[in-house]
Amino acid sequence: MPAPFRIPLWLGFCVFLAIALFFLWEEHSAHILGAIPYVLLLICPAMHYFMHRGHGGHGTDHKGHGGPSKGEGDQS
Repeated sequence: MPAPFRIPLWLGFCVFLAIALFFLWEEHSAHILGAIPYVLLLICPAMHYFMHRGHGGHGTDHKGHGGPSKGEGDQS
């Protein structure tokens, strides 16, 4: 007896996702396109917040930013 036909789970999920995205786009494309300017404006503060997390904040001594620190690069 031959094995039953089975679709891999990830392939079934991708097909479902593609169909869902198609219908969401067809029904709500005007809303999505109208929200793009606001999304771009909200991305700016989010990028500022997340990109400043790694270096300690403002007002502290940033040794890794800018030119060489004191003592480095002196050829004398």
